[in-house]
Amino acid sequence: MLNPADEHFVATLAQSLPEGTIRAPEPRHLEEPRSRWAGLGGCVALPRSTAEVASVVRACQAARVGIVPWGGGTGLVGGQVMAEGPAPVILSLERMKAVRGIWPSENVLIAEAGAKLAEVRAAADGAGRMFPLSLASEGTCSIGGNLATNAGGVNVLRWGNARDLCLGVEAVLADGSILGGLKRLRKDNTGYDLRNLLIGSEGTLGIITAASLRLVAPPPVTGAALMVVEGPEQALELLALAEALAPGCVSAFELIHRTGPDFLAETMPDLRQPFAEPPEWLVLVELGLPHGLSAAEMLEDLFGQGAEAGLVSDGLIAQSESQRADFWNLRENIPEANRLIGAISSHDVALPLSELPGFIDEAGQALAAMGPFRINCFGHLGDGNLHYNVFPPKGAARADFAGQAYAIKELVHDIVHARGGSVSAEHGLGRAKTGDLARYGDPARVAAMRTIKAALDPAGILNPGAVLV
Repeated sequence: MLNPADEHFVATLAQSLPEGTIRAPEPRHLEEPRSRWAGLGGCVALPRSTAEVASVVRACQAARVGIVPWGGGTGLVGGQVMAEGPAPVILSLERMKAVRGIWPSENVLIAEAGAKLAEVRAAADGAGRMFPLSLASEGTCSIGGNLATNAGGVNVLRWGNARDLCLGVEAVLADGSILGGLKRLRKDNTGYDLRNLLIGSEGTLGIITAASLRLVAPPPVTGAALMVVEGPEQALELLALAEALAPGCVSAFELIHRTGPDFLAETMPDLRQPFAEPPEWLVLVELGLPHGLSAAEMLEDLFGQGAEAGLVSDGLIAQSESQRADFWNLRENIPEANRLIGAISSHDVALPLSELPGFIDEAGQALAAMGPFRINCFGHLGDGNLHYNVFPPKGAARADFAGQAYAIKELVHDIVHARGGSVSAEHGLGRAKTGDLARYGDPARVAAMRTIKAALDPAGILNPGAVLV
């Protein structure tokens, strides 16, 4: 059993740390972007160093007080808010935001966990390099949170998830010991891979305080296009064609249903949209090419071959960097439009690529039989990750359908699972999907996860209630 971070504990903790490290939680520490949960917190700890993080963890371990790690607060599955149980210490890493070093010739950058993704990308850019992780929330999400959830984003197709972009981590374990793993090595076979065990564990096995990150040389030539396709099946065929035309150079390939532009018109009427009448299905493709090649010509070739094969009926190729930015503004503002509309049930799922069209068709028909819902289906087609969100009909409120939320989620996730997919692609499990892990998870895998959790955090102080219950 855990104990609350009561007044006595908070006062004692504050005395052991520099002044100003322990404060009362602010509203932002107790909220999450979709306003689905309100968190608890006896205090918020704002350490400035890994040593101070370790001090907080040791005190919580000794008193059996839970810790909820807090990065940028952008998580969508409740991993950063604890709504039930004894009030925990909220451990915010927002003061630990330094870039400790950059080695451009090695393509390595070391950053503290509280650094914003946009800050890390800017630091890499200043050194003539690129950190490929790219998310719509990069201005607010933190590197620690990105690694804790193994974030994905739009460039996974070419450069991989956050895990693939991390060479090593520094972390504080549940007993307060510091794991010093900030090596800049590509190869290190000295035993168990604790780095990858901590990445994606959502703060339940250790608290990441810094990471050595892999950089790449930015593609000298980039280009983007929006192309109109009949449906997801044709989009997949176009993806295969793009990868054949530009092997290894397709940076992103996004699927967009017309509900996304419709929601943008409804909630952000001033946002410039590329089509006066949104088509039913769009793909946004971006290429990053070597010197001497023309992205516009290659995209024109893709469009021509796609049209000849009956895959593409219309399209726009960015003629300038500002037009390319407009294309991405369309895509990256869809989540905010979703938030403003208010989903009944949101799903971050992954499927084998060949299963995507069948899933979209099957789930759409099943939901149509349940009610007059609007479905916004969009996401990272290149890596099989869809954001499949269900909304009330226009003029109705999310609250009117709250009683159907669980049934909708169960229906969608059952179809995903039956088709060999995952009910958590890039957002993690948090507290929202612990039941899904029990329902769909491989029993041996879940048992192994419980054994690892018990070994590394026997008192259960690290992010209690997240991932495993």
